[in-house]
Amino acid sequence: MLYNAYEFQRSLMSAASTWADLHGQWLRNPLNPLSYNNMAPIMASGLDVFAHASASRGKPAFGFAEVEVNGKKVPVTEEIILRKPFGQLKRFRRRGVTGQPKLLIVAPMSGHYATLLRGTVERMMVDHDVYITDWRDAKMVPVDQGRFDLDDYIDYLIEFLEKIGPGAHMLAVCQPSVPAFAATALMSADGNSCRPLTLTMMGGPIDTREAPTAVNTVATQRPLSWFENNVIHTVPTFYPGSGRKVYPGFLQLSGFMAMNLGNHLVSHWSMFKHLVDGDDDSADATKAFYAEYRAVCDLTEEFYLQTIDAVFQRHALPRGELMHRGRLIDPAAITDVGLLAIEGERDDISGLGQTKAALALATALPDDRKQYLMAAKVGHYGIFNGRRWREQIAPVLDRWIGQHAK
Repeated sequence: MLYNAYEFQRSLMSAASTWADLHGQWLRNPLNPLSYNNMAPIMASGLDVFAHASASRGKPAFGFAEVEVNGKKVPVTEEIILRKPFGQLKRFRRRGVTGQPKLLIVAPMSGHYATLLRGTVERMMVDHDVYITDWRDAKMVPVDQGRFDLDDYIDYLIEFLEKIGPGAHMLAVCQPSVPAFAATALMSADGNSCRPLTLTMMGGPIDTREAPTAVNTVATQRPLSWFENNVIHTVPTFYPGSGRKVYPGFLQLSGFMAMNLGNHLVSHWSMFKHLVDGDDDSADATKAFYAEYRAVCDLTEEFYLQTIDAVFQRHALPRGELMHRGRLIDPAAITDVGLLAIEGERDDISGLGQTKAALALATALPDDRKQYLMAAKVGHYGIFNGRRWREQIAPVLDRWIGQHAK
């Protein structure tokens, strides 16, 4: 019922957004006599903010046309290297550029699309041959395509690395730090030649007992059965995944927005003032962020519940209890993969120490293959996007990959 009610409300808001957008444009049109009224810019700006906030969001595009490599603009094309039911391996091929380190960026499966890492990809494309996990919206996957849980996630990462081939590096942003670490341990234990040369984990919940955040509290203050009974819903009939049980993306978005409601209101108020003042560039920057942030997708029931259980409630990885298809994950199997843990000082999603814990778990890995970076004055989103990511964090990652290249 909740999913159907949301879709009904979304259709109403979409119509209202279109109406507001049209009227806002009319109030700015010089052919409209009312546009010369002193109140017209204020009314038009208010309608613009409402239209943007209430618009429906589909899957965004990466939209890369070119990137600067060695001082030259190089065309970029997207290639699908491997298709799977719940995600695909995408490569950003740069025409004429060869010989750079291969990097698999593992995007989070946490309610947003892989395009949330657009800034991450853009920066790393300068010096690396970049691939990314482009996860699908669970409501778009027919039920006959099967299930997808945390074990499948780990399998996908191993298969993607094997498709890329030996000599690749892996960067896990937020949620995938746990499955990426697990995949690395399994591949190391098996002597898989395609295991990553380095694994970088950024703002990931390796051990959520360290500096618990509001996200961790929500995941632990109720039994698993509560989540199963209250946040899992059935995909409506008008989607390809009709009948699939999912954790809807709109619930995840609502939770994140509620965590920092004051900041989001201030951002929209600032956007309104920029529009009134005619500062379209500043307003467009806010619009671009929220257009991406509010584009959400659903997670399968089994993946969501298994993650809540294993990662946030039982702390299975740091306790040495994480299993993959009946096999125990052994962090001590990691002996030659360079591990880099990056955390943001102001991260309110993954607290300080949660990602760093991975370095201590890899007990057989020499210290010279471990590195830790605490990014000062950086929040969760700023770890992988924005000025500090480009100027302070990415250079550290560049050097780490370079030190372990073959």
